[in-house]
Order: sequence, then structure tokens, then C-alpha cells
Amino acid sequence: MLSINFEVKKTTDVSIQKAYKGLLELDAAKNWMQGLVEITRLDDGPVQVKSEWKETRKMYGKEASEYFEVVELHEPNKIVLRCDGTKGTTGKGEYLYTYLLTSIEDKTEITLKGEIHGLTGITKLFGKMMAGMFKKACAKDLDALVDYLEK
Repeated sequence: MLSINFEVKKTTDVSIQKAYKGLLELDAAKNWMQGLVEITRLDDGPVQVKSEWKETRKMYGKEASEYFEVVELHEPNKIVLRCDGTKGTTGKGEYLYTYLLTSIEDKTEITLKGEIHGLTGITKLFGKMMAGMFKKACAKDLDALVDYLEK
């Protein structure tokens, strides 16, 4: 089974706590997330382990929805999100997004480690190319989040 991995790092002037909260503040995502149409919570209350939502974005002129679940939270250093590609527009794969936050002097370094599993057929063939696309999209999202948080 092919596994695709990528990593994106970004340093911000905001505190580790503010960066952590910013990543989990789903209602504010519309202020920074590229192409976001809507986020629909599938549960209530604060975001916690097992929280789920449907994220709909406009990509390449079409709306695409994916389903996310929080699998790990270690405030303020680690957030792990899982996207089950079989439930969404993609129709296949499992996507894991691990955000690691580290305080460095008065700055916060955010490292996003992405893992994609379970690709088959043509998607497996284009895996390496897809990794570059995912990395680029995640880097843009992280840049946009940091810009939003630093305002």
C-alpha cells in the first residue's frame, strides 16, 4: 500500500496558545481558509477528541466535501486530524494531518506532517505529484492562518 508523506513548517509571532486555538477555531476558518464554502459540525460543544465536521471547499471550480475527525489533542503542542476519503468527494484514501507546535523564544513554529494512505489505481500512479499538490495547498492554508492570527 502506497503511503505519501509531506511536511510544511511555518513560524509565527503569535503565542503557542493562540496558534493552537486558531487551528481548532472552526467558526473562524472562513476568515482565512482558501476556497472554504462551509464547515458543518457533526457534533456539539468544544472541539475535542472524536469531534467531527464536514468541510466543503470550492476547488477547480467545483465544490468538494471531506469529513474530518479529531483523533488526538495535546494542548498546546499537538493536534491530529483524520480525513476519511471514502466518505467525501475523493472517494478513497485516509489523510492524517499532524500539527506540532513548538515555542521558540517569543515565536511559535507550526509543523504540519501530512500522511496519505490507501490510494489505488490511477491515484497511486500520480501519488508523488499529488503529494506536491497537497503540500502546496497545506502551505497556503498555513500561510493564510498565520496572516489571520497575526492581525
